[in-house]
Amino acid sequence: MKGIRFFQSIQAKLIVIYVLLILIAMQFIGVYFIRTLETYFKTDFIDSHNKQAQLLAQFVEPYLSVTGEENKGESRKAELNDVVNNLFAISNAEIQVIDPNGIVLSTSMVSHQAIVGQKNTQTEVNRALQGIKDNQRMFIDLDGMRKMIIAKPIGSGVKVYGAVYIIASMEELYNTMNLINRFLITGTLIALALTAVLGVMLSATITNPIKAITRQASAVAEGRFNAQVTVTGSDEIGHLGQTFNYMMGRLKDALSLNEEEKERLASILSNMNDGLIATDDDGRVIVVNRRAKQILQLNEDTTLGKPLPEVLGISREEMRKLEDGRDPSILLRFYHDEEEQLFVRLTFTTIYSKGKGSAGTIAVLQDVTDQEKLEESRREFVANVSHELRTPLTTIKSYLEALEDGALEDRQLAGKFVSVTRNETERMIRLVTDLLQLSRLDSRQAIISKQLTDVSEMLEEVADRFSFQLDQRSIAVSIEVVPAVGEIVLDRDRIDQVLDNLMSNAIKYTADEGRIAIEARRPEPQLLEISIQDNGMGIPKKDLSRIFERFYRVDKARSRSMGGTGLGLSIAREIVRAHGGTITLESELGQGTKVTFTLPYTTNEEAVV
Repeated sequence: MKGIRFFQSIQAKLIVIYVLLILIAMQFIGVYFIRTLETYFKTDFIDSHNKQAQLLAQFVEPYLSVTGEENKGESRKAELNDVVNNLFAISNAEIQVIDPNGIVLSTSMVSHQAIVGQKNTQTEVNRALQGIKDNQRMFIDLDGMRKMIIAKPIGSGVKVYGAVYIIASMEELYNTMNLINRFLITGTLIALALTAVLGVMLSATITNPIKAITRQASAVAEGRFNAQVTVTGSDEIGHLGQTFNYMMGRLKDALSLNEEEKERLASILSNMNDGLIATDDDGRVIVVNRRAKQILQLNEDTTLGKPLPEVLGISREEMRKLEDGRDPSILLRFYHDEEEQLFVRLTFTTIYSKGKGSAGTIAVLQDVTDQEKLEESRREFVANVSHELRTPLTTIKSYLEALEDGALEDRQLAGKFVSVTRNETERMIRLVTDLLQLSRLDSRQAIISKQLTDVSEMLEEVADRFSFQLDQRSIAVSIEVVPAVGEIVLDRDRIDQVLDNLMSNAIKYTADEGRIAIEARRPEPQLLEISIQDNGMGIPKKDLSRIFERFYRVDKARSRSMGGTGLGLSIAREIVRAHGGTITLESELGQGTKVTFTLPYTTNEEAVV
């Protein structure tokens, strides 16, 4: 019987709780530790092999970039084999170097030398040969071993000279994880044993004072109120004894606490970000917080006691519908002096009192101006995209119908119709491409690959790319680069896209025999400033604040006729921002336009946005 009572006692329950808590904690810690460690090992494994593949791709690029018979010589293949087998050998992994046609040129595994000269048809290799950089896959081989495939394109520019293919075993990683699991299980068992021993000793220090308090409580129940609990410590049980001895004092403290809670509630109401107005059961205002007075521009002295509809500026019928309807909210607009339009969402909540029914109403005013502006921008964006796509689609449809109705028989007319259809299709493709690029920049998925670039050479190449258009329209271009500019680390392809866009705009909106000036200077030691200025038609002042918005055009008809999508300046701004710079535009109608963007000098050669 005594043994049964022990297992029903608090002491036994505490021991069981200690053991279970330790067991659960160790399980959670173990699972978290193993998952975290596994994730770390996998990530480190993948990163190290990705870096190895990237480095190998850069190292063998000179061997594959040569053309003709130079790339087929035995000496060239021997050098390639030495690079793969000696400089870049990886334990438990096979490395293959593949040419642009998918033919294996070299392999690091002696037993697989027979595949040299054969074509590698792996999906990852095909993607790498298309210029896609991220190609990796984990799988279980036929022998049951877990392996990782990584493929990287060879070539730093647009052209791909081949691919590096690595297949590495992950069994060593998983063997290490299994060993750690065994160590963790052993530690858990030892911890449980120690917890059981300590639980017996610690539970006695808790249950013994509880037994003493129980004896004193029995004495109070028998009428011996002079008895008091002996407080031997300042822990929870000691606090329990103090609470028992000073019950009436605690009651007084509880009443004081109630008053403090009321004051705290009043402070919260006065400092809420949302406006709040409360009424009594007659519908008259009794509480107005600070934010509500700011939104409605109220004076508390003249507001208290007024009917709620009068304070909010709505009719009683509207308020009654809101209180009785399923959606007790309404969107209001307010116009204040020297302020723009303010959108406020008004929500009603009826307060009910037990036995009285409705005891008043609480009106919450939430400033949703920013949300409404965002929603308006979204609607405008959707409308612009729909319009941009509908126009070429309508043109394509009409020309195709004309061809179907007989214009196809007229070869000259049919050719003209097909040319127009092709141009409109290319226009839609440019639009979708620009939208995808903007989406990647907005979601920070675009990769910014930086390299050391000579600014003077970059600007000269921009002028060369547009030399035909400049000569055709007799537009003079000048390039001025301050000697202090020198070289800078940037993503050459993307900055070229910015320069091409700005240069194209300058040519479009500059009359024949006009002038375009390209300047690069260094206003601060760590800042590069590039500007492109023309003497064209310029931009009205009212349009300058919106010129970088998507699909915004100053002259919509002319922009579309020239093939613009309205996204060029938006893309340029996002690219410059991704480099940590800024872009500004200055223009005067009839005098020309100057676009200036800045880039910080940095030593980081690669960054991912």
